[in-house]
Amino acid sequence: MKNVTLTIDGQRVTVPENYSIIQAARELGIDIPALCYDPNLEVVGACRLCLVEIEGSRKLETSCSTKVREGMVVNTETEKVVKARKDVLQLLLDSHPNDCLTCQKAGECLLQEYAYRYDVKFREHDGAMRPKLIDTSSPYILKDDSKCILCGKCVRTCSQVEERQVLSFADRGYDTRIVLDLDKSFETSKCVSCNRCVVACPVGALLDKRLMGKTRVWDAEVKTVDCKVCAYGCEFEVLSKKGKKLAVRAKAPSNGRPLCLKGRLTTELMHLDNPDKPYRKIGNKFVESSWAKAISIADIMEKIDRLENKGEK
Repeated sequence: MKNVTLTIDGQRVTVPENYSIIQAARELGIDIPALCYDPNLEVVGACRLCLVEIEGSRKLETSCSTKVREGMVVNTETEKVVKARKDVLQLLLDSHPNDCLTCQKAGECLLQEYAYRYDVKFREHDGAMRPKLIDTSSPYILKDDSKCILCGKCVRTCSQVEERQVLSFADRGYDTRIVLDLDKSFETSKCVSCNRCVVACPVGALLDKRLMGKTRVWDAEVKTVDCKVCAYGCEFEVLSKKGKKLAVRAKAPSNGRPLCLKGRLTTELMHLDNPDKPYRKIGNKFVESSWAKAISIADIMEKIDRLENKGEK
């Protein structure tokens, strides 16, 4: 593939011609803010936060969807660009609950990070706010619509696994929201609790319930481990504090890795000192389960017991 050379913020870089500006910028260590962009997902240019100024263009362009060109000159932090980003962030904060102090996502929330970077603050107003619709029906995932920024990353990552495709957009305009199946709960939908959506969410709209209240990102020791359930080898993080292994959370499902609940629970069982009780979905209901049934080894254990008891006779 042919390479092209362009200039970003005064620095020259040579990259493949199929690169986007945001990819080229990252080659230089330039972090262009983006809420909806993920290199593992389809590019949609929804959040409008990655806007940049290109010499010769009369309008700002989204760096996630604009391909590089030979001789292109890009500026990522001009006065015009910064103003546009601050306007976007202000609109998002105006619709967002001001509970960053207690939100589990604090410290790794991208909205929080960018608001701090561009000095955008919460403000009081009489306008509309995101609806306070919270789905607590799952023992694995919490969904809070009031914090959703409609980046669509959860929808796109869910759709990558053909037999899942649970999440989608519903309604229109300011009433737009993310729903499961035909507006069902996690418990009554066909969601398999793989946590792909939680990993993709850049804010606190989708949270791992088995991690909540146990530790914060800045207060934990983190070790990456590989799942042993199947050949995909999905990656998980084991979070520890004061020598005690407290929680497991999934890492991004890159390179075709699907993530699954069985893998997550098996990883918990192998690595955590005192893992929470597991649950299985039976019909449209989450039911507390034994570990053997939750990770689908009950029949194997029964056979092992039978064979071992037979051998002792």
